[in-house]
Amino acid sequence: MTPPILVIDDDPTFNGILVRTLTRRGLPAIGAVDGDEALRLAREHGVRRAVLDLNLAGMSGLLLIPRLLDIDASMRIVILTGYGSIATAVEAVKRGATQYLTKPVEIEAVLAAFADEMPSEALCTPDETLSVDRLEWEHIQRVLTENDGNISATARALKMHRRTLQRKLAKHPVRA
Repeated sequence: MTPPILVIDDDPTFNGILVRTLTRRGLPAIGAVDGDEALRLAREHGVRRAVLDLNLAGMSGLLLIPRLLDIDASMRIVILTGYGSIATAVEAVKRGATQYLTKPVEIEAVLAAFADEMPSEALCTPDETLSVDRLEWEHIQRVLTENDGNISATARALKMHRRTLQRKLAKHPVRA
């Protein structure tokens, strides 16, 4: 029997939809809403593929990547996020993720990531230079990643008030 795909997302609605969508495609899937549950299910079911949300109820999904890989070093992990940045994409791949996709995402892109195929839109690079706002967003994301998602430490490193940083992070990322 094929091991299930593990969907790790703290939004139970999105988690359930993705699990059902994968199952309807003939791929067994199970869902976890936090890191501890994900690790338990990965061990119990011999999971070899996982879809991992970057933000799990305030915890960085990046911290879960090496722990999943400790269970199975060949596990293929696709990161999904609503707040994509270059810094977190690079960090996710450094930690062992197979692919990094931004929401909303088509199921075909997720399946292609598991099949070692790069979606064509992922291969495109922007023709324009990044705006100042986007550069600021990328810098904040890089420093946040360096501080393992700790808002207070990131605010200190950026010499910014913690509330100001929280307001900036609550906004959707700016376009390039």
